[in-house]
Amino acid sequence: MNQQRLVESLQQFRHILKTCIAQRDLLTGKSLHTLYIKSLIPPSTYFSNHFILLYSKCGLLTTARRAFEATPEPNVFSFNAILNAYAKEAQPHLAQQLFDKIPQPDIVSYNTLISAYADLGYTLPALRLFLDLKGTGLAMDGFTLSAAITAANDNVDFITQLHSLSISTGLDSYASVNNTLITYYSKNGHLDYAREVFASMGEIKDEVSWNSIIVAYGQHREGIKALALYKEMELRDLYLDMFTLASVLTALTSMEDLRGGRQFHGRLIRMGFHENPHVGSGLIDLYSKCSASISECKKVFQEIPYPDLVLWNTMISGYSQSELCEEAVACFRQMQLAGHQPDDCSFVCVISASSNLSSPSQGKQIHSLAIKSRISSNRISVNNALIAMYSKCGSLQDARLLFDRMPEHNAVTLNSMIAGYAQHGHGAESLLLFAWMLERNITPTNITFISVLSSCAHTGKVEEGKKYFGLMTDKFGIKPEAEHYLCMIDLLGRAGKLEEAETLIETMPYNPGTIGWGSLLRACRTHGNIELATKAANHCVQLDPLNAAPYVMLAHMNACLGRWEEVASIRKEMRDKGVRKQVGCSWIEVAKRVHVFVAEDSSHPMIKLVYKFWEEMSKKMKQEGYSPDLKWAMMRDDGTRQEEKERSLWHHSEKLAVAFGLLSTKDGEPILIIKNLRICGDCHNAIKILSGMTGREITVRDCHRFHCFKAGACSCGDYW
Repeated sequence: MNQQRLVESLQQFRHILKTCIAQRDLLTGKSLHTLYIKSLIPPSTYFSNHFILLYSKCGLLTTARRAFEATPEPNVFSFNAILNAYAKEAQPHLAQQLFDKIPQPDIVSYNTLISAYADLGYTLPALRLFLDLKGTGLAMDGFTLSAAITAANDNVDFITQLHSLSISTGLDSYASVNNTLITYYSKNGHLDYAREVFASMGEIKDEVSWNSIIVAYGQHREGIKALALYKEMELRDLYLDMFTLASVLTALTSMEDLRGGRQFHGRLIRMGFHENPHVGSGLIDLYSKCSASISECKKVFQEIPYPDLVLWNTMISGYSQSELCEEAVACFRQMQLAGHQPDDCSFVCVISASSNLSSPSQGKQIHSLAIKSRISSNRISVNNALIAMYSKCGSLQDARLLFDRMPEHNAVTLNSMIAGYAQHGHGAESLLLFAWMLERNITPTNITFISVLSSCAHTGKVEEGKKYFGLMTDKFGIKPEAEHYLCMIDLLGRAGKLEEAETLIETMPYNPGTIGWGSLLRACRTHGNIELATKAANHCVQLDPLNAAPYVMLAHMNACLGRWEEVASIRKEMRDKGVRKQVGCSWIEVAKRVHVFVAEDSSHPMIKLVYKFWEEMSKKMKQEGYSPDLKWAMMRDDGTRQEEKERSLWHHSEKLAVAFGLLSTKDGEPILIIKNLRICGDCHNAIKILSGMTGREITVRDCHRFHCFKAGACSCGDYW
């Protein structure tokens, strides 16, 4: 009788414990654990394992570890339970230490750790573990292959090998394996492969399969096909969940179909999905990328009663894409106040916003927060964003330091660092890093070649640029896009090969737009070809009638040639069309405060000291060989005296910002200036000489690139 009561008590105890785990009822679970510890319930590995599960599911990792350590005879299930807890808490290195202690790890042990590494983007340890598994003789399953494909990430060759392995082992019968293949083939630009996998699945397709292929079509800007698949799902009476609806929003976003997106939004409201955070993320992404008002994004966000972390991340990204970077950072802070712990995506979004703010102090604060957070400091996506941020904030050394400390690199890492070198005028380092990338069999992407071609353009390496342009298709099978042709136009134009640049513009398979013709126009100004400049300016004006840049550049060229009638005609045309020249504006951050200067500024509290500084420095600079380049002064044929023209040059916004920086910072402290327009030739020469006289490193980031002035020289080598 007592034995029967004990059995009933144990059954009841087991049932309550399982219920606590399912419902995450920590209070009741702790009471049960107290009874267990006091030996009122006979000790067993079975119950100990379930207490490990209870605490891990409730997020109490330390308590779960203590429960594991107290387990009298831990078995492989005990290890797997605590292993999974560490994996979910993004602590794969501690999970690895536990894994190494398992006497005989089973397939669940391997799957758990491979997935943990894969989800964090740790390709090498995940694939190393996968290869170790193959040598153990354990039979892998669909979860194993799915995790390995995720870990392979951008290694298409290895993904293809895993695909072949799935077919030879029969694991292609798992829908999860095929769904993962669809996702990663698509992410790596192989839509045809993704389509073939989907078609081969037959009757094992599930809703995830349909959602994955719809997203794949959307990612490749084939929104019409994506929408056709969605309609087919409706005809087949398949279950439409929030992931399906979000996939449709991805397709509409890829088509930039704002009208269709608004209509679908109305349908979502009628279906009752408008308050769903996952669907809301898709709507915010649609509105932010399709040039809708940010107020529409905010309205979607405010209608969702319980925003999750993904929704917050999308809202931060929406602000950043709308160039409301301060609002993006503020939204990140609000998310933290709401009790959400930032993940890697949160940091990538806010770091991107900090990059556009060009605020070194803001960027370093975010970096510090990322280190202190639960995100591993080795998380590759966050580090990639930080490299781009430091490069854009003028801290190329910090970017390289972070790059060198990273345990592994992927194509995005190399793209970010190569682009940083290119933007700063370090063409040789950029191309060396590209060669290093190829040596390590990291496959370059179309973005890689944009940076490589840009490096060639900024350093006058015409033949190398042509070689890399051909290499894209011949060796890597990458079809050149509009951006690559624009880089080649810039390369040829800067090198004075204006006829070749013109021929390329007229024969390229894409519309060159204002960027292509504008690049040719700038090259014509540099090399003094007024006829071709007029042609390029006319094309720019036709494409964008209210853009003042082509008018100003053409007027400037005519003024230098003394053709004042043409200058007057251009100015009249600008007045008649209501075209206004954009005001030059430069800013500098000092003591975490941003100071803004415009040409002929009179509003800044220290402006009198700034002007006095330039008056004194101009005399010293002339003694060092500086001669004002008056062609960058006011374009007037009214007898303006040389002294007045010189004085107008001193009042350019970048000179004012540099002067303020020199007056407001300590000796030897680097200075970073941001300018909204291209730096003028006289300012370039003046700051170059000033950097040598003051012993300061002065970096100017204009709308095209960085100019790093040091010891009387510029990183561009005067080739800009």
